[in-house]
Order: sequence, then C-alpha cells, then structure tokens
Amino acid sequence: MAEYLWWKHGVIYQIYPRSFQDSNGDGIGDLKGVIDRLDYLNDGTEQSLGIDAIWFSPTYPSPMADFGYDVSDYEDVHSDFGDLATMDRLIEEAHKRNIRVILDFVPNHTSSLHPWFLESRTSRDSPKRDWYVWRDAKPEGSPPNNWIAAFGGPAWEWDQNTHQYYLHSFLVEQPDLNWRNPEVVARMHNVLRFWMRRGVDGFRIDVMDRVVKDPELRDNPPQTNPRYREMAQTALQIHQYDVNWPDIIDIVRGIRSVVDEFPERMTVGEVFGRPKQIVEYYGTDGHDGLHLAFNFPFVRIRDKRWTAEHVRNVVDAFEQALTPGAWPNHVFGNHDVDRLVSRVNNDGRGQERARLAALLLLTVRGTPFIYYGEELGMENAVIPEEKLQDPARIFAPGRDPERTPMPWTRKGGFTTGEPWLPYGDLTQNVADQAGDPRSLLTLYRRLLWFRRASDALRVGDYTPVDVAADGIFAYTRTTGDDRLLMVLNFTTDIVDVVLPEDLRVTATVIGTHGEPAATQKMTLAGNEGRVLRLA
Repeated sequence: MAEYLWWKHGVIYQIYPRSFQDSNGDGIGDLKGVIDRLDYLNDGTEQSLGIDAIWFSPTYPSPMADFGYDVSDYEDVHSDFGDLATMDRLIEEAHKRNIRVILDFVPNHTSSLHPWFLESRTSRDSPKRDWYVWRDAKPEGSPPNNWIAAFGGPAWEWDQNTHQYYLHSFLVEQPDLNWRNPEVVARMHNVLRFWMRRGVDGFRIDVMDRVVKDPELRDNPPQTNPRYREMAQTALQIHQYDVNWPDIIDIVRGIRSVVDEFPERMTVGEVFGRPKQIVEYYGTDGHDGLHLAFNFPFVRIRDKRWTAEHVRNVVDAFEQALTPGAWPNHVFGNHDVDRLVSRVNNDGRGQERARLAALLLLTVRGTPFIYYGEELGMENAVIPEEKLQDPARIFAPGRDPERTPMPWTRKGGFTTGEPWLPYGDLTQNVADQAGDPRSLLTLYRRLLWFRRASDALRVGDYTPVDVAADGIFAYTRTTGDDRLLMVLNFTTDIVDVVLPEDLRVTATVIGTHGEPAATQKMTLAGNEGRVLRLA
C-alpha cells in the first residue's frame, strides 16, 4: 500500500473534554480522566475501539463565555482540565498506545480578557492596538458596517474608553484578531510551535474561513432566499465580505509552513461552503494548504435527506471537487450539532440508521471523524431549563443536548459527583454494549479493526455502483487484490438487490444485521448494510 499517514489512513475521535471522564469528582471532565480511559480508545486489542487519534475541543485557560473558544492563554491548560504537566502526560500515554493528539487551535479571536486585548483597549496608541480590528463609528455613530455576529446582533462592540468599535464575529467576549498584522501572524505561529514541541500531533483549526475579511469592510448583501427566514439571524445576510475572503489561502499556507517544520503533523480546518470552495483550502493539490478541510454535509443531514440519492450525491460531489493530491473526510456529528440519532429519528428508527451510518463512515474513502458517544448511539438529552449551561445559545436549548457526559455504565460512571450536565439515556452505555455482540459499539469495533487491516478501505479507490433497486447506495473500494463492495439500504423497506455480473461476491465480511451468505441476489432489510468481499 501507499505510505501510511495516520491522519489520512486512520480514524479520528473527537472528545469534548468537559464530558468524557471526570477524575476528581467535581463533575467536569478532565485530562486525567481521559488518561484513565485511553485503553477504551485503543489498547492494541480488538476489545478496544481502535482509533488512531484524539481531537480535543479547547483545553486552554478561558473565562468560558463560549466554553473554551474564548481563549485567555494559548500556551496553558484550563484548571478545570488539569495543567501543562497533565497534558504532557496525556500526550505521552496516548503515544504509548499509538494514539495521536490533536488540539483545537482558535486563531480568529481571543477572549476579551486575554492580556493582548486588555492591552489593546487601553488606548488608541497601544502597541497591541492593531492586533485586533478597531474602527471608527460612522458619522451618525453606528457600527462601521452591517455585519452580523454568528450568535446574533451586530458584529461590532463600542468601547467607551477609546471611542471606537472592535470586531467580534462571535460573542462580544470574543474580539477578532487582526491576521493582517505580521506581529499577530508571528505570535500565533509560535503558539503552534509551542504545542508541537510538547508532542502535539496536529490541530483542528476553528472557523478557518473567517480569519481574514474584506480589508475595506464592505456591507454584506441581504439574503433574499425565503428558506433562510426561520434560521439564525446571521443567515439573513450573504456572507460575501466576512467569510472565505480570497487571500485566506495565504494565511493557510503560512500555517502549513509552520506545521511542516515538524514531521508527521497535520491540520484540519473548520470551513464552510460548496465542495469546490472547501477544496481551495487544500492549496496546490493538498501540498501547501490544509491537510484536511471538513466536509460538513453529513452533520446537517436530517430525516428528509436520509436517502441513498442524497448521501451518494454528497460523497460524489466532494470526490469530484478534490484535486489529485487532496484527501476526503467525512463526519456525522460534533459539539455544535444535534446528535445523528436524534436528527434521523422522526419515525423512531434513529438507532437503526446509526448502524448504517457507522458502516458508511468507516468504509467510504477518506478520513472518518467520530464524535464521542456516536459509537454508542448517544442521542440528544432532554435537559431542564434550570440546568442548561451553554452560554452562547442562539436557539433554546442551545448545544448542551449533544454535549452530555459519556455514559460508561447504567449509573453513569462519568463522575463520582454531580455531573456538569445531566446524563442522557443511560441504557446506551459502554459496559452493557461492550459485552453484547449485537450492539452498536461492537459493530463499530469490528468495522474499525477490519478497516485497520484493509488496504482497500484505507487507501483504495472509490467507485459508485448503479444497481436496479430504489433506495440503495452501493460502491466499491479496491486496491490490488483487495476488493470490497458496500451495499446500503437507506429505506425502511425490504429491498431485493441484484448485483452487476462483473462484481462477483465471495463472502459477507460485516453486516449491520449479521453476515448471511454472499450471493449475487440478496434481500436487505430496512436500514441494512453489508460489506462484501469481491473475487
């Protein structure tokens, strides 16, 4: 097979640190807790999950106005999670298990309590004034332009002390850094070096597509499409001048050059747009831009889009947009969106669809990202109003329902104290599923370990297959003599499938509903998928 690259051929598991494991009983997950659970993720045996890397949501010191995405110190660890020594130990223990560590890098903004911003707002003559985006009011006193912050309201905040507005693309407490200032660029590049010298293997880059904006700060045009009217306030504009500004690729190339100073490191960027726009962040054939740019359509998939046609279109569109050296990726969930099961559960069959999603995610070409608990079928939790924690809620109940504690046992197992958020459904827990050969966790483990051993799934070509049956998405993954066929039924009906004559199946490797004998004509139950060996 081609040279193995952990970020390309492995599987990445996202941990929300507050919710994975609490080691000290304060109800908040921490890094020591993650260390205690590393063997669950990969102990080198098929009794573990078998992942290759962990991506951590922010662990930096922060006032927690946006639970860590408001950074007050880029080169330390929040006391809720531990300290630098604990992070060093986590990196060491993870590496012993061949698990790489990816940190969240937040380049677009800091906390308003970061020392840089506190200095910046002391006066217009501050040496760090230009580290942020400050502008005069319009003659009548209004903000410099009409931009809307991602969490609603104007993207500008008036500073009474210096009589100017500062830009905040998100909360008022998250002022935007000015990446057009070479001092900012140099300092943020050194943040990356700081962590890579400590052994960090890569970075998930938050809102990469917003880091530079139109230098003329022109108004965004209004969004006239009526389907956006019921969405968040920020959707009422076409983000022509504050997102995906053309020279963002120069910033990306600078970050890539720093990361390339260290061997086997990687970047994955949070970017939004159509496939062609996302692929631009890869740079020249994936060699001087991001290693990966998130492909997000699956995190937005809901009941009506859970169809073979839509899913195939998503996969094919990204494949067709990629340049020869660029590599795809797929993700069904993260800390900002409803959990998959809850998004495709209108008829109560979300758990069935989670099995099909697992088979798809781990067999289609590209790097899979798994959000903690997806392997258990975790659903959105119902949280009483008085226990909601998300400080940046656009809509109630915010993002808390998808951030609840990991259910290790029927009693919880996350903490000995009161968890920071209530548990969700504790019947979907690790202890019960680990010993159940029919559980979703068992299916994930089998798929993950099979994938590790399959050249076809790690590096093989992807080819969609047309079959004369409605609701079926079929595709092959092939390299050399390793040839596999995946057949997935996205309907709730029993479907008969006759395979093309040139695809001769020899065995059923893994199935969501068991492993029946392989035949050219097969009958699939609703939401059933199979991995088949080809001659």
